[in-house]
Amino acid sequence: MKPNLLIVDDEEHTREGLELALDEKYEVFLASSAEEAFNALDAEKFEVVLTDLRMSGESGMSVIDYAIKHASSPVCIMMTAYGEVDVAVEAMKRGAFDFLSKPVNLGKLELLIARGLNDRKLKSENRELHHRLDKKFSFDGILGESPALEKVLEKVRLVGPSKATVLVTGETGTGKELVAQAIHQNSDRSRGPFVSVHCAALPAALLESELFGHEKGAFTGATERRVGRFESAIGGTLFLDEIGEIDASTQVKLLRFLESKTIERLGSSKTIEVDARLVCATNRNLEEMTRKGEFREDLFYRLNVVCVDLPALRERGDDALLLIRHFLSHFAEENGFETPILQPEALGILKNYSWPGNVRELRNFCENLVVLKRGAQVGPYDLDPRFTMSESDVKNSDPLPQSLNLSVEENEKRLLRNALLEAGGNKTKAAELMGISRRTLHRKLDRWPELDLKS
Repeated sequence: MKPNLLIVDDEEHTREGLELALDEKYEVFLASSAEEAFNALDAEKFEVVLTDLRMSGESGMSVIDYAIKHASSPVCIMMTAYGEVDVAVEAMKRGAFDFLSKPVNLGKLELLIARGLNDRKLKSENRELHHRLDKKFSFDGILGESPALEKVLEKVRLVGPSKATVLVTGETGTGKELVAQAIHQNSDRSRGPFVSVHCAALPAALLESELFGHEKGAFTGATERRVGRFESAIGGTLFLDEIGEIDASTQVKLLRFLESKTIERLGSSKTIEVDARLVCATNRNLEEMTRKGEFREDLFYRLNVVCVDLPALRERGDDALLLIRHFLSHFAEENGFETPILQPEALGILKNYSWPGNVRELRNFCENLVVLKRGAQVGPYDLDPRFTMSESDVKNSDPLPQSLNLSVEENEKRLLRNALLEAGGNKTKAAELMGISRRTLHRKLDRWPELDLKS
């Protein structure tokens, strides 16, 4: 795509002559006055603005002043008559890239534009670099001040710059992908790609192809070669979410990658070296799965070099209130609505709520509140009944034993059963209560059919 260039001059023959000379390399726009230039700058993004100084009405200096404040940051070049060098220097002080004396030497003009565009590119790259440096050792999207979360972030700070494979564990909705992104951002791979794959969302047959790629004719429907996610992540980080859901065949291939840093596409015997860091996540107890023979023990130990265990939201003290304020403000701004005001009694109830769906559930609650309670006062009686259920109500609605010693899987089953009971068997509502997709809920019920109230 050709760069957009705006020529501003009140002399028609000058405008048309410059357009004819520059039209091959640039998408040229014309303006006969400063006012027309202002309108053009408001309507289009320009890489270059070439303006005369002396014009009827406002001068080219006004065009320069307007252009340099524009978000597109165009290269501004001033054209001046002989003897107006002092004015041109003033334009450069204000932000113009350079100036040319009239009559314009076209060869010199083209060189000047090329230099200006290169300078613009370098400045953009420097801004991006500074942005990355500013983000270094920051954790975008991970909000909280609790000691439990701070321990996690400290571990991320330590493991990020290393080459270690990381396993992120925690309940559904605790923010495992955000932690994986933070690990990537705090590594020397931060300029490389961050590639995310939700392993549970793909059938086993498709997952293998998705991860490792395939050659044309590898299977029915493979009409062309496909590069897998491993190759897409070269130079960066590959994040495999729900790693506990992968089948035995994929486990073997994943183990091979961890041992040799090589893969083979489906339908090919060619070995491909892959320089990618692996970060995995699960809400299941992989150690227990290895004991049951459901997950390869050698793969588990390869993945579990460094384990980052995320605390549930109920273990993070006042972080829930901080997150509520953040998300209410975020969704209000996003939708252009007034922020709902939570009364102290309502805040107290929300603080004490267990948030079984963790941050995902809280986020969904805040978006719902912003949409339905725009700018309104929200008291205890405005909250969904699930927030005000007493402990005895919870116990009576929970047919599964509650214990602090329950495994992650057992706790997840208990929470799922509670959500289904509270939703009266409505799977869509139960998924919303847990902060998960309906598809994920159905997948869990396929694994634990005894929990389905309608089974």
